[in-house]
Formats: sequence, C-alpha cells, structure tokens
Amino acid sequence: MGRIRNLLKMIRYIAHLVTLLMVNSVIFIFKKINYLFYISKFIGKRFNLFFKDSKSTIKESMIALLFCAVGGLFAGVILGNMTYFLESFPGLMVLIPGAIGMRGNIFGALGSRLGSNLHIGTLSPEFKRSKILSENILSSLILTVILSVFLAFLAKGICILFNFESMSLFDFTLISVFAGIISSVVMLPVTMLISLKSFENGWDPDNVSTPIIAAFGDLFTLPSIILAILLVSTFSDLILKYILFAIVILFAILGFNYGMNVSNEMRRIIKQSTPVLLISSALGISAGGFLNSSIETLIKNPSLLTLIPLFSGESGNLVSILGARLSSALHSGLIQPVLALKKITVRNFLIIITLAIIIYPTIGFLAELSSIAFGAAGLGFFNVISISTISGMILISVMLLVVFYISSISYKKGLDPDNIIIPISTSTTDSISSLILITVALAIIQLFPV
Repeated sequence: MGRIRNLLKMIRYIAHLVTLLMVNSVIFIFKKINYLFYISKFIGKRFNLFFKDSKSTIKESMIALLFCAVGGLFAGVILGNMTYFLESFPGLMVLIPGAIGMRGNIFGALGSRLGSNLHIGTLSPEFKRSKILSENILSSLILTVILSVFLAFLAKGICILFNFESMSLFDFTLISVFAGIISSVVMLPVTMLISLKSFENGWDPDNVSTPIIAAFGDLFTLPSIILAILLVSTFSDLILKYILFAIVILFAILGFNYGMNVSNEMRRIIKQSTPVLLISSALGISAGGFLNSSIETLIKNPSLLTLIPLFSGESGNLVSILGARLSSALHSGLIQPVLALKKITVRNFLIIITLAIIIYPTIGFLAELSSIAFGAAGLGFFNVISISTISGMILISVMLLVVFYISSISYKKGLDPDNIIIPISTSTTDSISSLILITVALAIIQLFPV
C-alpha cells in the first residue's frame, strides 16, 4: 500500500508540474503574441517585397523551365523506348548522360558568353557576322569534337573497369563524334537565335537562354545518338571503321591546335573550357556508369526511367540559371568575388529555391502521367512526386553553395565564369543527381510499396 501511495503521490506531482508548465507557457505566449504577429508581418512584408522585385525574373525563368520540362519529357520517353539500341550496343547507357551533359555544357556556356557580351554591349543583338560571334561558334565546334572523343574513351574505360559488357572503342568513338556533329548542326543556330532574340525582345538571356538551350540539348542528343548508331551500323567493313576512327582523332588534334593558335579570344575559350569540360565529362560518364549498374531497377519502374532526363535536365537548368546570373553580376560589378553571401546573392538563391519548389513536383507529375499514358506500370503520383521533390530540394540545397563558390573563386583567379560555372556545376549536378534520385526512390518505394 505504501508503494502505491508513493506512486500516486509522484503521479500527482508530475501532473502538477506539467499543468504548471502548460499554464505558464500559455501566459508567456499570450504576453508575447504581439511579437509573433510583428515577426510574421515582418516576414510577410519581406516576402512581398522579394516577389515584387523578382516577379519578372521568376516569370521568365518559369516559362523557360516549363518549356524545358517538355523537352526533358520527350527525352525520357525516347530513353524509355531505346531498349533495342541499349541491348544491341551494350555500354551505350554509360555514354548517354555524358553526351547529354556535354551538349548542355558546351552550348550553355556559349549562350552564357553571348549573354554576357550582350549585357556589356560588345555584341549587338542582330544576326550580323562579327569576330566575337565567329570565334565563339568555331570554339564550340572544336570543343564538341574533342569532348566527343574523350567521352568515348572514358565510357569504354568505365565499362572495362567495372566489367560491363560493351561495344568496341571504335564504335564508341564514331557514335559519340557523329552524334556530337549531328546535334551541333541544330544546337548552334538554336543557341544564337535564343540568346540574341531573347535579349532583343527584352528577355534576360541569363533566365531564358541557358535553360532552353539545355532543353534542346536534351531533346536532340538522344535522336542524334540514334542517327549516329544507324550511320555506324552501315559501316560493315572494319577497315573503313579504322580509317574513320583515325580521321576523327586527327581532326580533334588539329582542331585543338588551330584553336590554340588562331586568336587570343579563341585561345582563351579553348584553354579555359577544355580542362573544365574534361572534368565535366568525367562526372557525366560516372553518372552513366551508376545508371548502367542500376539498369534493372530502372527498367522495372518506367516512371523512374522517364524521370531521370527530366530531373537531371531541370536540376541542371536551375543551376545554370543561377550560374549565368552570378556570372553576369560579376562581369557587371554588381557583386564582388568574395566568399561571403551578399544581399544580391541571397536574392538569387531565393529565386532558385522558389523555382525549385514549383518545378520538382511538376516534373514528378509529368513523369508518372506519361507512364500511365503509354500504358506502363507507374509508382503512383504520390510516390513519384515525393521522389522528385525530396531529391530536388536536397540537390539544390547543396548546389547553391557549390555554384556560388565556383563563380567567386574562378572570377577571383582571373578566369571567365562563363567558361567555368555552367560546365562544372551542371556536370556536378548530373553526377550526384542520379545518386540522390535513385537513393531517395529506393527509400520511398520501400516505405510506400505499390
């Protein structure tokens, strides 16, 4: 009985303490409620001011991102229907992310350079032949050939290293280079048209050109690879393949040598871009290797296979928008290359976060909707939207700081951010986006099985 009385006494004491704590908490909150209202009013006022100042930027970027989502969706659908080519040319999956990323890196950087020249007035927003325009075009073509060869060698190396079944180095090289040339025929005029005309019509190229260029890169890279495969398939004679392989390698070497000696501007672009793009390509190929190792999981879940180009593309676009805006701000003197967050930098961060909150659920919805439309087994709208949104916010949280530090450090060291930020940041995004997406997807599927 004594133990029971002591237990009841302890319970009453605890209940008294809890009640006292709750009463005092209510009194405290009641007394401080005015401060809470003031804080919420202050925050609301700040957000209203932010959206008022950033409305135009967010609107332009959102239009571009939604346009890109359509391109990424088509790329996802194409990828989901490339089973025959993936089986007939083993190792192709290793090459695909690097090829898509390379197109976005080279022509996204071209669009960013054109945008910076338009901002500072060294390039007129008209289709007139100029030295700056010609040098940028030729530099992009040379970089395309060099990077295509590098991608092929690296993809073959990854296949050998991880014991993946793969096609020959000659096939890798010819497919990669031919696909690069085919897509460049489309991407060059598209990049110039978007960069010049968007500026001419009052749209900021930093918000428009980079994401739309990347979307066209996503859209045309896979068809270009298919066309390149069909072209290479016609070369039944091995000797012909060897000759073409030698010509491609020689052309890449001569092109690099020409670019390094013809003019100061072209030398600067080639010299600064080549090492960065080589690193970027390595990151893209590593993403391809990871996807190739998870190919069975992707094939079993078509929504994920469709989501990959969408997620990677839109993440790269968000990062590219931030990179292009920071690059232009550095060129214009609006921000200084210091490793400290200033007001204009934080404002750009908030713009990207706002766009991310809208775009990631949207692409998740589109991926699941397309799977249903094509009669494939989906994961459910809740699962796919959750995978896309959670993965996206994790990725963007990391990449905001990465892009900021890359832009500040590169500019501080005398390098042109236009040649550095977009290739490195988008390739870093590509390399870790697949890892984050698959990891989050597996966790969501386990928690909420279909």
